[in-house]
Amino acid sequence: MSPQQAMSANQQNRALGLSTFAFTICFAVWTIFAIIGIEIKAELGLNDTQFGLLVGTPILTGSLVRLMLGVWTDQFGGRIVFALTMIASAVSTFLLSWADSYIMMLVAALGLGLAGGGFAVGIAYVSKWYPQERQGSALGFFGMGNVGAALTKFVAPWVMVAIGWQGVAQVWAGVLAVTAVLFFLFAKDDPDLVARRTSGAKPMSLKQQLEPLRNEQVWRFSLYYFFVFGAFVALALWLPNYMVGLYDIDVKLAGMLAASFSLSASVFRAYGGVLSDKFGARKIMYATFGVSMVLLFMLSYPATDYTIHGIRGDIVFSTSMSLVPFVITVFVLGFFMSLGKAAVYKHIPVYYPDHVGSVGGLVGLVGGLGGFVLPIVFGAVNDLTGIWTSCFMILFALVAIALAWMHLAIRQMEQKASGIDIRSLPQFPEMAGLHDEEKHAAAQPSKLLTEWKPEDPGFWEQTGERIARRNLYISIPALLLAFAVWMVWSMVVAKLPAIGFAYTTDQLFWLAALPGLSGATLRIFYSFMVPIFGGRLWTTLSTASLLIPAFGIGYAVQNPDTPYVIFLVLALLCGFGGGNFASSMSNISFFFPRAQKGNALALNAGLGNLGVSVMQFAVPLVIVAGVFGAMGGEPQQAADGGQLWLQNAGFIWVPFIMISTLLAWFGMHDIADAKASFAEQAVIFQRRHNWLMCWLYTGTFGSFIGFSAGLPLLAKHQFPDVDVLKFVFLGPLVGALSRAATGWVSDRWGGGRVTFWVFVSMMLGVLGVIWFLEAGNWWGFLGMFIFMFFMTGVGNASTFQMIPAIMRQEVPRLMPELGVEAQRRQSEKESAAIVGFTSAIAAYGAFFIPKSFGSAIAATGSPLPALWGFLLFYASCAALTWWAYTRRGGLLHDIERARAPVPSAIPATMKGAAA
Repeated sequence: MSPQQAMSANQQNRALGLSTFAFTICFAVWTIFAIIGIEIKAELGLNDTQFGLLVGTPILTGSLVRLMLGVWTDQFGGRIVFALTMIASAVSTFLLSWADSYIMMLVAALGLGLAGGGFAVGIAYVSKWYPQERQGSALGFFGMGNVGAALTKFVAPWVMVAIGWQGVAQVWAGVLAVTAVLFFLFAKDDPDLVARRTSGAKPMSLKQQLEPLRNEQVWRFSLYYFFVFGAFVALALWLPNYMVGLYDIDVKLAGMLAASFSLSASVFRAYGGVLSDKFGARKIMYATFGVSMVLLFMLSYPATDYTIHGIRGDIVFSTSMSLVPFVITVFVLGFFMSLGKAAVYKHIPVYYPDHVGSVGGLVGLVGGLGGFVLPIVFGAVNDLTGIWTSCFMILFALVAIALAWMHLAIRQMEQKASGIDIRSLPQFPEMAGLHDEEKHAAAQPSKLLTEWKPEDPGFWEQTGERIARRNLYISIPALLLAFAVWMVWSMVVAKLPAIGFAYTTDQLFWLAALPGLSGATLRIFYSFMVPIFGGRLWTTLSTASLLIPAFGIGYAVQNPDTPYVIFLVLALLCGFGGGNFASSMSNISFFFPRAQKGNALALNAGLGNLGVSVMQFAVPLVIVAGVFGAMGGEPQQAADGGQLWLQNAGFIWVPFIMISTLLAWFGMHDIADAKASFAEQAVIFQRRHNWLMCWLYTGTFGSFIGFSAGLPLLAKHQFPDVDVLKFVFLGPLVGALSRAATGWVSDRWGGGRVTFWVFVSMMLGVLGVIWFLEAGNWWGFLGMFIFMFFMTGVGNASTFQMIPAIMRQEVPRLMPELGVEAQRRQSEKESAAIVGFTSAIAAYGAFFIPKSFGSAIAATGSPLPALWGFLLFYASCAALTWWAYTRRGGLLHDIERARAPVPSAIPATMKGAAA
């Protein structure tokens, strides 16, 4: 008999009742800013973005601590962990009442947010008191503690009117502290902890607790919970402010009406657990997402006036949702969210009985992050669009993504379980009686290539080359657009002061640098995505994601009052474009045979790099004319008396991104053999040469992309009398073309030797820039940068030519037990992964180079300290290349001088590609 089955009903009910009460109080404290935040907003004069950050900060803390609190509950027991969590949050809540500035309130809000971590503690604690067949209902009942949000909305407005918002914080802190003491005194240690102490067994280590987090299923659950719980918390915080602003009602009425949503999204959670036990979590999740999409579409539609030019005159009518229908709609939305929350947590104790704390903590963490991120997004989108219902538009997109991923995962599971190839089925059920698999198979083209043999001359000539080149020609414009969007800030920030944005030089360099930071970080993840999700799907999604920053820039620059934080967010979102390179190169590398792989990757990367120069050439042209007419918005008045349509810098890419997205989905293919898990690819982190090549490629591509991002603003700062934007596109253009034109140099003399002389030339180029900068010579300054751009192109080709040569040497040495074919496949996979990962690390140059210029100018008034730092970096790259690869005894010395044969088992994978 298990410890749970040995427990009496009274013991189980005691644990469940105390935990639910404690969680209710925790949730009431956790969402306190939904009410007192309105008063604080008025008192401090906060905008919507600042208000969103304030109400979201406790949610951030409560989310981030959930994982570790869940682990500690499994290790030390929920009784002590729950009590300590409540005490810590109570202290911070009381101190909030003494905060007298926005910054101090944010600090106090961080500590207050610990109350939100009580959910992970309670889930792990309660599940240990019940057998599996009753855990769904028990956890659903515990989840009713979400009603604490409604409790705050009902009671806090009246308390605030009586004693002020500081009094609310003090009262809520006192109640939470008393609850912590009562819980510690009356709750008992869970049966698993008692049994472990009796036996003397040690708790599982942190590593063992976190082991299940490798499963994709856990992260899929997390996305579902990001909507059903994260959006619930976000709306619980946002709705009072929403109704006060849209319907012009007082805060007391708004709080009570918003409480109806919190009630429906909380009290029915227990019913959701019962339904999940009875009908299964899958049906409940389909109902939750399906109904939510319909309701969110209704809620997202703004009040609109229509004029139809009819036969007998104009027909005028309006659509809007008044207060009563709105409250009813969000009540129904909350009901289905409550069902979804119970359904998500139904299976965690069933499939992960020994890891409820860690798995439940992670799912709760991601869900809680939704409660932090979404209010900030709501505020930012409000500031950008000026449309109140934009928050529901965001949620509509979120639930659509969650529903699509869930449905695809279920279809894949069903197909795998049935063992039937779905491509053998008829296109429509009406054809079932007429379908002949052999006769009609040719009429069913598939985007999944189950057999791909590019090394077979017959296959390549008849089928392979046509498909491979089709995917390449679709990939190139998608990558070009990605680079254009990634670097568009380098042109936009140079024009912001001219249209009324009073930002400092350091702030402008931050804006120019941030896309590089986010793009490089995303590359790390994107480099592993193609083998996991498939090149066609990932190229489609990553290209479509460029629409977000393109539209965002177009709207943000039209209003000089747009907060600086909005521009920071948009700059980070431009990093979507930077991440695309890693996945694009990885995808194309699988399509071509060894003899043509280098040229294909050179075309993909080299022409993709042209996106930077295309953008820097096109943007100055489109911002001086109303390209989109009335649809593009009004022009901005420039300081020199002229007019600028700076929004066109973002809008100009929108139609091309849409076309490229459609081409990727309908025209590209997936290769079945290219699939690999993250664990299979992660072996490259153990390869010493992976990290050495990261350093060298940062010197080449990091310089190319960093100079592309920083040169326009640097040139405008140092030569204010020159119209520098007419010339700076020449650098990226030369760098991109030199990559495509000089790959043969590395093939002829060896990538290692060429790379060494590239870095020597870069050192000379930096010295030239310093010379002409001190002399105030614009043309010499520009000429030296163009020379360095040219050398970065040569270096991009030579460093990537080194990677396959290195792996041809390393794989046989490190894995001698593999056969010839296995070594070939391993070399292919590792080379592709290293190409993506090195490009990710090198892309940080797009952040550090502009930021170095900005910091040097802010500190000394001159960019010279940054340039001297670059000189030392290039010297280190040259020394590393010589020592590790080209000196006598170096890894590539004999190969590049044709003194040692290349192991025949390992083919060349990529040569001459640049990012």
